[in-house]
Amino acid sequence: MARTPLDLDELVERWTLLKDEQALVSGKRGATRLGFAVLLKFYTQYGRFPRNRAELPGEAVEFVARQVQVPASEMESYDWTGRTVEYHRAQIREHLGFRECSVADAEKLTAYLAEHVAHKERRPEQVRVELLAWCRGESIEPPTAGRCDRIVAAALRAAEVPLTAVVSSRLATESIERLVAWVAADTDEDEGTEPGDGGAQGEDTPPVLGKIKEAPGNVSLETMLAEIDKLLSVRAIGLPADLFIDIAPKVVAGWRARAAVESPSHLRTHPAALRVALLAALLHEREREITDTLVELLIPTVHRIGARAEKKVTEQLVNAFKKVSGKENILFKLAEASLGTPEGTVRQVVFPAVSGGESTLRELVHEFKTRGPVYRRTVQTTLKASYTNHYRRGLIKLLDVLEFRSSNHTHRPVIEALALVARYANAGNTTYYPLGETMPVHKAMGGDWAEVVHHTDKRGRRRVVRMVYEVVAFQALRDQLKCKEIWVVGADRWRNPDEDLPQDFEARRAENYRELCKPLDPAVFVYELREQMTAELTLLNDKMPKLSWLDISELKSGAIRLTPAEAQPEPRNLRRIKAEVQRRWGIVPLVDMLKEAVLRTGCLDAVTSVSGGGSLSPEVLAERLLLVIYAYGTNTGIKAVASGGHGHGHGHGHGHGHTEDELRYVRRRYLSAEAARAIAIQITNATFAARSPELWGQGSTAVASDSTHVRAYDQNLFTEWHSRYGGRGVLIYWHVEKKSLAIHSQLINCTASEVAAMVEGAMRHGTTMDVEANYTDSHSQSEIGFGITRLLNFDLLPRIKRINKVKLYRPVAGEPDAYPQLTPALTRPIRWDLITQQYDQMIKYATAIRTRTASTEAILRRFTRNASHPTYAAMLEVGRAQKTIFVARYLRLRDLQREIEEGLNVMESSNGANSVIAYGKGGDFASNRRDEREMFVLCLRILQSALVFVNTLMLQDVLGEPEWADLLTPADRRGLTSLFWSHVRPYGEVNLDMAARLNLAATTVPGTRAPDDAESVATRADV
Repeated sequence: MARTPLDLDELVERWTLLKDEQALVSGKRGATRLGFAVLLKFYTQYGRFPRNRAELPGEAVEFVARQVQVPASEMESYDWTGRTVEYHRAQIREHLGFRECSVADAEKLTAYLAEHVAHKERRPEQVRVELLAWCRGESIEPPTAGRCDRIVAAALRAAEVPLTAVVSSRLATESIERLVAWVAADTDEDEGTEPGDGGAQGEDTPPVLGKIKEAPGNVSLETMLAEIDKLLSVRAIGLPADLFIDIAPKVVAGWRARAAVESPSHLRTHPAALRVALLAALLHEREREITDTLVELLIPTVHRIGARAEKKVTEQLVNAFKKVSGKENILFKLAEASLGTPEGTVRQVVFPAVSGGESTLRELVHEFKTRGPVYRRTVQTTLKASYTNHYRRGLIKLLDVLEFRSSNHTHRPVIEALALVARYANAGNTTYYPLGETMPVHKAMGGDWAEVVHHTDKRGRRRVVRMVYEVVAFQALRDQLKCKEIWVVGADRWRNPDEDLPQDFEARRAENYRELCKPLDPAVFVYELREQMTAELTLLNDKMPKLSWLDISELKSGAIRLTPAEAQPEPRNLRRIKAEVQRRWGIVPLVDMLKEAVLRTGCLDAVTSVSGGGSLSPEVLAERLLLVIYAYGTNTGIKAVASGGHGHGHGHGHGHGHTEDELRYVRRRYLSAEAARAIAIQITNATFAARSPELWGQGSTAVASDSTHVRAYDQNLFTEWHSRYGGRGVLIYWHVEKKSLAIHSQLINCTASEVAAMVEGAMRHGTTMDVEANYTDSHSQSEIGFGITRLLNFDLLPRIKRINKVKLYRPVAGEPDAYPQLTPALTRPIRWDLITQQYDQMIKYATAIRTRTASTEAILRRFTRNASHPTYAAMLEVGRAQKTIFVARYLRLRDLQREIEEGLNVMESSNGANSVIAYGKGGDFASNRRDEREMFVLCLRILQSALVFVNTLMLQDVLGEPEWADLLTPADRRGLTSLFWSHVRPYGEVNLDMAARLNLAATTVPGTRAPDDAESVATRADV
């Protein structure tokens, strides 16, 4: 990890020489004295010696140098090899009671890791962290990097054997035989492709296994039937529901990842127990994913039935429809003519009074009929026909494979209605349900549907029309699924919402409240919130006469009228500074910016193979990872990057010398989404650590977030139409801090909640930044958003588009004369009693987001308009109170308005950079696979972060010179950003030379690991 600069308190606490340590140092002189003292303090802190000079914090060396009265520059003369340093190490070990790791220690360590760590954590880098902690606890100096790798690998293997044996023992013989049959083939599939990866599937790929791995197609009946077949195939294996009940989810996820990337030929080489465990894990996870997919197909399918029926009826009626204008004039003329000649006939008096006569009146009657109840009944009739003739086959089959449940008795009638539909699914052409059948009644059967669901037969009996009842039942199911009032057994994202909440909440109640900084007593929470509302409304009311930019009065367009803030002064010298950057370093290829960031941060060191093995050297692996990241981030693709880098040898001359197959292998086996995310986070943290506080100021705690629409192929479930952007595609939701560094990115569909995406990024970005405020546009805020961010302890700061329509809530009831200046914008009081009643439940939902027991979107799905539970209503009240606080501050403070505007301008700049970096294929997604799209988003973020990191070092080199630093005006400092690309070339042939470096004087930020000897370089081959 990139280190954070040490402050004075940390230096005093960790790098001060104690009396006994000063005695050890005495007698030594010059570089030997300083080197020994630094080694001693480093060892006391980390339990090991530094591998090289780069691991020593510069400020720590200077702090120790002042204590031993030796110039810090003498550290460069310290000999890191030879007998002197070995003698120093021995002295330090003896003084601190440490010893070197023996063979017996290594065996004991391997056994400890296998028993206590590796059975639940399969990531080598995390097991290595536990290894170092154990060594420190046992006063043992950690082994070399290569030896650590071997110990970790041995522990992972040792822990895996009993786990796979347990899984295999829980399976019936028939289930094992079916699993083994899926990978039994005479020939091997092409090593360069995997089922469902968008390439050609191997000739011998077992059709069932290949089908199971494939991603779903677009929303259609064919896709639904195909996914149902997949689910039935998985269930036919007969995996027990509790197969992995006591095995850590991370272990199961690791097995699933291995099975997904390995070809049948690789799977056949594993021991039988491991092969069975890998396949069982794959099917266990895929069963839940396919179940989720079927729910996500059901929801848009039911919507599509209704939407297409309305479109069809509208098209039929529009030709006959002629909108009649001037209805008021027609009414007046008819009234005038009728009153003038009350004895005349209609044809003689009424028809002549209207322009167009009888024809106009007929058109008027037709317009009313087509826009009134007749239109609705026509739509409903067409909808029934569309359902019966096409979609019914798939939806009825869904009822056979999915089990719907509800924890709310209010929705039991919908569950019972679905059971009735399934029971009579094969009743042939029967129009009505039998007279004696009990018909579950739910609220979806009312309104416009009431007349269509019920029909009077020839004998005058009121009957229920079977097909219409089915349509209404599926529409009710769709509405309740969307807010998880109805859930699906065996699903993941659509599971029982109670499982999304922390199961140990009651046992850890005090801790959960403390982590959220919330009082245990709901009365205290309500008091604080109400007092803050009162204070902000009072301030706004009192300041109103002096706020020239604000007017609150009774207007049809809305009570609030806010004048936009005037523009800030333009920075004058930033162009000169950027030109100086280009003059010093020239036009730098984007791949070289990425390479420089990777070499300086060591962010590729922890990348390991998904399958846990391999034979690539670290140098070759690093080059290929760089090229794959560049291929995805620029959206040019692996094929283009491979063909655009013709060269021989690795890291020398022109090109790069890596083939397309080699790059695809690394992509499949090494560059997982988790690995790409870790790379992006490490570069981000390195940027934070490298920033000079004198130039950039203290660390920011605010981010801006917004979505970007990307056009995409639509032969998949994820691509959707977006009304705001007017096309099919997906959204990339970004979180960018105030100095233009992206801290989080995520891929969401067009109908996903942007409020959930905002919360997800602010809470789960994974960097060292502490987010306390989030700037957003209107579509990323809502009353629920204000409520949940209040509970999660960060401020939602949106730019509200229609602020003229916003209403301010009153903090207390019975005070109609309070805040007279704000009266036109005020509405009802907050329902504090509801907040008090549901306070504990709201904290439980906030804790679920904080502890990641489920995705933020899955948790917030409970808080939609269709929801009816009281926690939703209470969350709305908290949100209304918090929104009132924000709006009152926003209207009163001009600085806050500018701050939000500047934050959102950072997002615009970030979007501009992305369009330059991801230039390939016109910026469109050219894949139907979701995992490929997610990899594009992550690699784009890596490239942008690398650009910002290197630009930060370049700017600090330039502005470190007084003649350039003195140019900066306050406006320049306000607008200074590392996100610029006038000196960067993203296009052209890809030439990768790992030995060529940018000449930067800025301090290198060390990575997590560095080889300390020839052995470690050779053994870090591909663990």
